[in-house]
Amino acid sequence: MLNLVLFEPEIPSNTGAIIRLCTNMGANLHLVKPYGFEMEDKKLRRAGLDYKELMCISEYDNFADYLEKTKPKRLFAVSSKVKTIYTDVKYQVGDSLFLGPETRGPPQDILNQYKGITLPMQNGSCSLNLSNCASIVAYEAWRKIDFKGAKSA
Repeated sequence: MLNLVLFEPEIPSNTGAIIRLCTNMGANLHLVKPYGFEMEDKKLRRAGLDYKELMCISEYDNFADYLEKTKPKRLFAVSSKVKTIYTDVKYQVGDSLFLGPETRGPPQDILNQYKGITLPMQNGSCSLNLSNCASIVAYEAWRKIDFKGAKSA
């Protein structure tokens, strides 16, 4: 399946929405500390509808800890500061989609080391909501791997 990596998430309702997203598409969620909230925050629970107990969430002390424990084969950093459009990627089972903190996006060293992908926006727009970005990119990646694991209609 796919992996979503939230690096130092700051807004509990975004993380809750991404928990719900990952649960419904069968993706693994990786949370890299520090967080801007407590994992028991009621906004996190409300947005995630208590899906947290239904899915695989892994937590890491920092990015080095995440890399050491998961050894991702392919990692794509979602950023407004890169040129490759997310639809131009041939995603594979096991790919990791990396999303940085809401207020600053992925660190430059991550963008330098891994492939960056972006979502097109109108001129003058600076960014989309983190959970919206995660949903758009994750569903495109899942579509390109033929919705593996999805129930039949």
